[in-house]
Amino acid sequence: MPEPHDLLRSLFQEAASTGQARARYAPVSLVTRRGERMRRRRIASLAVGACLVFAGTGAAAAALLPGTPGTSVPAVTPSPSKSTLTPTPVPTSPRSTSTRTGAPVPGESSTGVPTTSPPRTGQHTSGASSTPTVGAPPRSTDPPSTAPPR
Repeated sequence: MPEPHDLLRSLFQEAASTGQARARYAPVSLVTRRGERMRRRRIASLAVGACLVFAGTGAAAAALLPGTPGTSVPAVTPSPSKSTLTPTPVPTSPRSTSTRTGAPVPGESSTGVPTTSPPRTGQHTSGASSTPTVGAPPRSTDPPSTAPPR
């Protein structure tokens, strides 16, 4: 069954045939410029993406790697009194003409002078280094007490 004559349909067909008759291909130079523009945009977006991935990976690696903390405060130790810092001098005696064996004596250097040094504050010493030297008052290895004297 034939369709009735529709005015709107016939106008659309006429416009389509006129558009087909006037349609032309775009000039080659215009197509080339569009292609170059798209290529530049694609390369720029890939470069930006690569930079973001590289920066993100670097930031993640820096955050995960152990490092020295920048805001750490060094520990403060109380300073000992001046009297405990200065060791008493050891009187030197003239060398004796006694016979010595070639074996070194622990705590003495080859010249016969004791090599022990006073212990550092806050460190526990043990063994021969806690024995007093000749002429020095006896030292205690216990930490100083903060209680008032009796």
